[in-house]
Amino acid sequence: MRKKKTATSRKVRKPETRPASAKSKAKGEALKTSLAIESPDPTKLVIYNSSGSKVGETASIFGETINQQLLAQAVSMYLANIRKGLASTKTRGEVSGGGKKPWRQKGTGRARVGSIRSPLWRHGGVVFGPHKRDFSYHISARLRNAALLNAFNEKNCEGKILVLESLQADSPKTKELVSVLDKLNAKESVLLVVSKHQENLQKASHNIPHLTLAEARNINALDVLRNKKIILLKDCLGIIRERLNPQDSGNKKQDEKQ
Repeated sequence: MRKKKTATSRKVRKPETRPASAKSKAKGEALKTSLAIESPDPTKLVIYNSSGSKVGETASIFGETINQQLLAQAVSMYLANIRKGLASTKTRGEVSGGGKKPWRQKGTGRARVGSIRSPLWRHGGVVFGPHKRDFSYHISARLRNAALLNAFNEKNCEGKILVLESLQADSPKTKELVSVLDKLNAKESVLLVVSKHQENLQKASHNIPHLTLAEARNINALDVLRNKKIILLKDCLGIIRERLNPQDSGNKKQDEKQ
């Protein structure tokens, strides 16, 4: 009879743990201190001038609560409204030709056919193919403004919102605008929000691929989330506040009238 094999215990070597060197400890401590310094304060917005130096601070008009479900709903709507439903195919009735029966119904030994544009044939029509359609739909203005507020809240918590004191383009020079963005360390995708249309600024921003120029009355949640950094002109804060809190602005106007 064969003897049953018994499981033998094997010795497992434990991995050797080396003590951390002084250099790695110094790197870790430096990283911790840098993270502590760069942590944003969501209750304040920092104001900069066009030379990139800090001018002051102002109370943030944004909060800290983020409704991801509402953001997803708004972004889906904006993407659907951008979508162009141009895919189109022709049915057997829309394909040119095929009005005559190729051969008689009986007596030829071949399969019965009524048109050369049958979906079974080459160059025939398409069954259940796509046709031009409109994918756009809308949600209420209250939900759109709430989604915009949530998008600003997300960027505010990340410390990605900057306030620029003023920006006036005397000439449509891209080089001047690029220098301002470099001083603000805005080298990634940037959304520059202005209070009103400026022709020179619009022309200067055309040649900057990572810059999106928009007016405060036209921005939406998708514009904010699509860009990594948001630069707001100081005179835009009042317009954005009215959009996000229309009741507060209405109450202020009534108080002024009284």
